[in-house]
Amino acid sequence: MTGATALVGQRGEGRKADILVSASGRFERIGESASVPIDVPRIDVSGLTIAPGFVDAHQHLDKTGAIAPNPSGTLQGARDAFAAFARGVTPQDVRTRATRTMTRCLNRGTTAIRSHTNVDKDAGFIGLDALSELRAQWADRLTVQLVAFMIPHPRQDYDWLAVNIDAAARRGDVIGGTVAVAEDPERYLDILFSSAARHGKPMDLHMDEHLDASRHRFDLVFERVRRFGMQGRVVLSHASVLSAVPDEEFARIRDQILALDLGVITLPAANLYIQGRGQEHLPPRGLTRVAPLARAGVKIAAGSDNIQDPFIPTGSGDMLEIARWTLLAGHLHASELPEAFSMITHVPAGLMGLGGDYGLRPGARADMVITDSEDAEHLVAGGPDGMIVVSKGRPVEEKAAA
Repeated sequence: MTGATALVGQRGEGRKADILVSASGRFERIGESASVPIDVPRIDVSGLTIAPGFVDAHQHLDKTGAIAPNPSGTLQGARDAFAAFARGVTPQDVRTRATRTMTRCLNRGTTAIRSHTNVDKDAGFIGLDALSELRAQWADRLTVQLVAFMIPHPRQDYDWLAVNIDAAARRGDVIGGTVAVAEDPERYLDILFSSAARHGKPMDLHMDEHLDASRHRFDLVFERVRRFGMQGRVVLSHASVLSAVPDEEFARIRDQILALDLGVITLPAANLYIQGRGQEHLPPRGLTRVAPLARAGVKIAAGSDNIQDPFIPTGSGDMLEIARWTLLAGHLHASELPEAFSMITHVPAGLMGLGGDYGLRPGARADMVITDSEDAEHLVAGGPDGMIVVSKGRPVEEKAAA
């Protein structure tokens, strides 16, 4: 491809570049006037912009498309609704619903997804096994990571979690859980962290997805990060309660996040929809402190979370939409549009550990989005009028079949 503007680096700085893709679907050369063998077909993309594929580092593919009413619109209402729904779920149902959403995400430019997948005493490994099959089937189109999301239901049998977490860890890529609803958070966290350490797996926790400043579990997590040597390998998703704690407490927690090299993922759709429903006057946004975390240098990404299920009734798989919601609801400035771009590209790729396999760089998978947007700022602010998604060197239209 010749004549394009490549959005390189974390903030998507535009540079004129010719791009050579190998037959194996990886970037071979990227640079202005790159040397190209004479027998290689050339595609003129002058006037267009190339971005790396978008990264959605927090989804729930086992829940997507689940028809289960949540009349209260609350987090607990959604959890109860899905728990009832999941008792009758079959592996084929999970695969059908997840395939639909993965296809929509890919068509909108997302080339990597991390999915939290419920594991509990009721549903067992149904979701994790079904999505493991899709992970393998889609490997040449979409990078999928699975979080073994160990669910502590009310009166949950922690012995069951302790016995089964290693089997979940072997199936998944990441260990996860939701700390705030655990009746015994210390025992629960010990189960999660000890298994992650045994299997050498990173962790991604649903962290304090509520707005009660009097109860948060950050210090319990920080202590275990140190004890199990998990610095740089733990992501704190949601972290909604940080918007409710006093400034001094926020600063203390923020500094620990930085010192321990932890990541944060904000989920604006879920937190705008679910949080603050009990407050009639000036209901809060429910997001974590996006702008202060980003400006302090915390690695913060944005994700879709749930797509059309009891937790969020909307969602299209469009990460540019999520970036806009993050900028608006997270009180970033217009000058920080490049930061919003980084929250759906390089930052989540880093949190997922994609390393040299991601980005517009030699050796990486040739996953890219070709658009008529002039730069990263315009790409986020208004979106493109035209888009071509390329996965592993080929337009997705050529391999859209599930």
